[in-house]
Amino acid sequence: ALLVTLGCLGCVGCLAYPAGAAGVPVAPDPVGVWPLDPTPVVVRRFDPPSAVWGPGHRGVDLAGVVGQVVHTALAGRVTFASELAGRGVVVVDHGSTRTTYEPVAATVRVGDVVARGQPIGHLELAGSHCPPRACLHWGWKRGATYLDPLRLVGGGPIVLLPLWWEAPSPP
Repeated sequence: ALLVTLGCLGCVGCLAYPAGAAGVPVAPDPVGVWPLDPTPVVVRRFDPPSAVWGPGHRGVDLAGVVGQVVHTALAGRVTFASELAGRGVVVVDHGSTRTTYEPVAATVRVGDVVARGQPIGHLELAGSHCPPRACLHWGWKRGATYLDPLRLVGGGPIVLLPLWWEAPSPP
């Protein structure tokens, strides 16, 4: 009975944290909020590069309006809030990951602690990925690995979990 109970608990644990391709448990994605309100149109989706130096789109572009308030998707600490390569950039560290927002005129400073959904700046046109329109380039990274930020708002990949089923009824 003890072995059966431990086996059942192990199965439940596998459902709570599904295994990745290498069999390593995958933690569930944090629940974030959209950085623009109302929910924006996704102009360009995430397209990770096949190699670190390769082509791709390392985030998503969200349609916006110049001057629109930009919010942080998750709570964290601001680690960068300045101009970089001719456009305003804000980076928020969330512990094991960080989110990036550009082009943004920051209203926060390095070291500020921000709550999920807190305003961090205003959308700018200079440096937009969608000229002549304004759009927010929103990125998410874990270490050097780019992640799809849409996963923070429920738009990530579909994950198949084991199917619970009942034994067939006797004839």
